[in-house]
Amino acid sequence: MGPVIIVDDDEAVRNSLKFALELEGLTVRLFKDGPELLSEHDLPQNGCFVIDYNMPGMTGIELVDRLRQRRSDCRAILIASRLSDDLHHRAAQSGFRTVLEKPLHDSELLDSIHAALA
Repeated sequence: MGPVIIVDDDEAVRNSLKFALELEGLTVRLFKDGPELLSEHDLPQNGCFVIDYNMPGMTGIELVDRLRQRRSDCRAILIASRLSDDLHHRAAQSGFRTVLEKPLHDSELLDSIHAALA
């Protein structure tokens, strides 16, 4: 099973997700934004990306579009503070498997990650 890669500009969110997911036995890598992730030369091919929508400089959807241009077949989950039908539609067009609203509830993120990694 590949790692869970969390991309979120909020350090507290990154760290709390890492803590919770590592308690579940998952390997987690953290990135603060899209440019930091895109500068990484060793991205896994079999992991799951959990990406915040609203980040400075590049949205989560733009980040996944850039990853796909690099021929990455990433499995991605979008997390956002405010969901709309338009955001769901754009996320689906970009290939996001799931869109979740913050604050994340109980097991919905974990269940989505396990489904993406299966």
